[in-house]
Amino acid sequence: MKSLIISKDHISKLSNIDKKKHIQKLRLLKTIIASGPKSVSDLSAILFTSTPTSIQIINELLHDGIIEKNGYGKSIGGRKPELYMMKPNSLYILSIEMEGFKTKMAIVDNNNNIVSGIQSFPLVLADEVNAVDLLYNYARQLIKSSEIDFNKLIGIGISIPGLVNTKYGSSYTYIISNRHLQTLQQVFEEKFNRPVFIQNDVKSSALAESKVGLAQDKRDVLVLLMDWGIGLGIIMDGELRSGTSGFAGEIGHIPFVEDGALCYCGKRGCLETVASGIALVRMAKEGIKSGQLSMLNELSDQEIDKIEPHIVIDAANRGDQYAINILSDIGKNLGKAIATLIQLFNPELVILGGRIAEAKQYITTPIQHSINMYSMVQFTENTKIVLSELGPDAGILGNVHTVVEKIFDYQIELIGA
Repeated sequence: MKSLIISKDHISKLSNIDKKKHIQKLRLLKTIIASGPKSVSDLSAILFTSTPTSIQIINELLHDGIIEKNGYGKSIGGRKPELYMMKPNSLYILSIEMEGFKTKMAIVDNNNNIVSGIQSFPLVLADEVNAVDLLYNYARQLIKSSEIDFNKLIGIGISIPGLVNTKYGSSYTYIISNRHLQTLQQVFEEKFNRPVFIQNDVKSSALAESKVGLAQDKRDVLVLLMDWGIGLGIIMDGELRSGTSGFAGEIGHIPFVEDGALCYCGKRGCLETVASGIALVRMAKEGIKSGQLSMLNELSDQEIDKIEPHIVIDAANRGDQYAINILSDIGKNLGKAIATLIQLFNPELVILGGRIAEAKQYITTPIQHSINMYSMVQFTENTKIVLSELGPDAGILGNVHTVVEKIFDYQIELIGA
């Protein structure tokens, strides 16, 4: 793989024919990393190359030991076509998923195999002033323990909540760099000595859904991440949409309740104040203190103070009526917001992910009820609401595809310039 990611000096020594061939190889590898094993005819159609050209590229990559045969595809008559994929462990990406109160890390290979296991580290985004140094130290431990070939680590993908401009690698909500001449991405790149790409957490999950999840081969999909906060990933016309500054999808901070509770963003009545993990925890605490009958009353004062959404969801899944009721309230508000999104974007699919999605029918039933109430039937009859099947790994996998796309696209642009 090292021979495919080449420097400007190396590029300058290539002939035009070699440059064209190298670009074709990069495009082919990018395709099979993103979409999985493909046949010659599939690759020819996707890359707009002739069959003989595709065969030539594949044979060279087979000879170089970069790709391998991977069984056979479906046949519509005649012989089944051979499928080709990149060899496992040809390259690695360090994926870092930052959450409000912890950070997950994993080393993932080019075939979406998590080779290091997913490890969690304590890091409170709102409090940590040394987050970059902490992340770097945790990452070094993980890389060392994984025993991978460090030369095959081509980049680092980092997802983080809040306002993120991926184009410039800047975060405007957490870990805001105090080095005014550097973006957060540049600060990380100095530490890791590798290309680093920063992405909003919801957009990273949406990218994972589009590549390896339920949004594969779909063109118009909304991905709702229901966690401590609420975020939206927008896939329109088959492309992940970011908006002018990269902030598209901040649904959690749309005005929802007139003169409502104060949100941490500084405004009142945001959707997150009535439909998020933060709202769920607040409602649970209020119920316990007011004497509601609930399994949650069994928690100690210290446990109540540190209650998390999964505790309420676990209680609901064990039949606790109060936990079910407050999840229903959360779902009704979410459903009303989703109904508005459906009428704005007219998606074929809405994917629900994040911790609150683990409540399953206790959240999906009130959501669907509100959607039916607030959205026109002409919209809802063609829109399917589903729970994500990627689970807690969505952000980790999304970061991998961000890194692969950015690095390969940069190489292709560099060679073609």
